[in-house]
Amino acid sequence: MKKMRRIAIIAGSGKFPIFLAQAAKSNGIEVIAIAINSAADKDIGKNTDKVYWVNLGQAAKLIDILLTEEIQYVVMAGKVNKAIIIKQALRLDKEARSLLKKVRDKRDDTILSAIAERLQDFGVTLIDSTFFLKNLMPEKGVLTRRRPNRRELEDIKFGFSIAKHIGLLDIGQSAIVKDKAIIAVEAIEGTDEAISRAGRLAGKGTVVVKVSKPKQDMRFDVPVVGLETLKVLKEAGSSILAIEAGKVLLLERESFLKKAEKAGLAIVAV
Repeated sequence: MKKMRRIAIIAGSGKFPIFLAQAAKSNGIEVIAIAINSAADKDIGKNTDKVYWVNLGQAAKLIDILLTEEIQYVVMAGKVNKAIIIKQALRLDKEARSLLKKVRDKRDDTILSAIAERLQDFGVTLIDSTFFLKNLMPEKGVLTRRRPNRRELEDIKFGFSIAKHIGLLDIGQSAIVKDKAIIAVEAIEGTDEAISRAGRLAGKGTVVVKVSKPKQDMRFDVPVVGLETLKVLKEAGSSILAIEAGKVLLLERESFLKKAEKAGLAIVAV
């Protein structure tokens, strides 16, 4: 890879794109944001050198921006609700419709791999979305003062196996369990909705396990947890969040763990 002097971030929802932009700029790299309307944080422009706003499905406009800005390297960061893409199929431009027409199915990895290949057609390389953020992936261990009890440890082990299995099928990256019963698994609705659903179904004491996919492509769909995740965990009455060590990004770690402690949650990297 040539020395990077500037990159573009295709920014979806959450704080991940902002943290990525800040980390890239701290490494002396110019950052152009291509922010998805109704998804990307409005503050993305405060943390980048330039920002363009595009609607979901405006693939041709996105490519034009990359070519105009002479971008060679691009990063995808933040979630884009796939359910919205499916609902708004008629609003996709010709380029986006053509791309989706060629994919064999609508799984995340299939679509995102097709996007990466299409970008390469224009000389644009999609790079590892954690390239500047390796330090935000916790090593193995209990991250809070409260440690899981024996039952919770058994649930973590059970949930880890389930989460890896659904990840292998590219369904989702999270499993929520209680007393070795599968309460919910993440699918198209995303982790937060799955946690909330588990809370409604099983009440307090659920164990949430979030992992990377067994064949995780670090260029996209990297698992992330942050303060919004913590808020949902508290509201759902979860007692444990277990994340895969070295594979899941933990944003705003100090604040996250402090608030988790206050809520009586145990956070574990396994």
